[in-house]
Amino acid sequence: MTALADIPVCDFAATSTIRLIATAYVDEPALGPLADSPADLAVLEAVEGLTSARRAKLPPLPGGISASELLGEWHGYGWTYINAAFCYTRATGNRFNGPERGAWYACHGRHAAATAQAEVAWHLSRELTATGVFDNVTAYRELVAGFMTRFHDLRALGPLPCLDADPAVAYDAGQLLARQVLGAGGNGVLYPSARRKGGHCLAAFRPHLVQNVRQGQTWQFTWKGSARPEIRPI
Repeated sequence: MTALADIPVCDFAATSTIRLIATAYVDEPALGPLADSPADLAVLEAVEGLTSARRAKLPPLPGGISASELLGEWHGYGWTYINAAFCYTRATGNRFNGPERGAWYACHGRHAAATAQAEVAWHLSRELTATGVFDNVTAYRELVAGFMTRFHDLRALGPLPCLDADPAVAYDAGQLLARQVLGAGGNGVLYPSARRKGGHCLAAFRPHLVQNVRQGQTWQFTWKGSARPEIRPI
């Protein structure tokens, strides 16, 4: 395991990083048809929020996301997407976050869209492999966001356990590193994609770092009997 002190920290500025989320999460709010005006919708959303696990989140277990870190409408468009990324996690976590605290994963650089597609395709193909049925159509929308901050940079450190293509090897190491970065006051990591050669990824560990969120291209992923999906814009 590389010591935290041996990982360089660099300035990072990018206006158009790309994160893909299923379009089911960016369609019209479910409460929309019940409201006659924006004011009515605000009241309904406030009532719904009383039972929201995200909005009701209290100070968590050590290392988790706290209510004070979550964003509000003052942050601008996309604040709910950002909060969701940090509050809703997998039971096993991901490469650089455990089950108690999420992170904002995105791709950057010249081929950010292709890298994001490769990352998403790999993960969903892995889930389909578990079922043994490669028959699925899912649409994803780009969430484009900007950053101007400092990150720990893993890109030039050679092979590391946390960068391994196998989650069984990478996730424990990556989650340990993430806890160390957070504990030292760090913001996140830059790292090479494990799913697309030459691709660049980031994991931001603090919600306020994600700026100027807007929607981009929509892509349809279609699996027709193969683990390799067809990807086309829609």
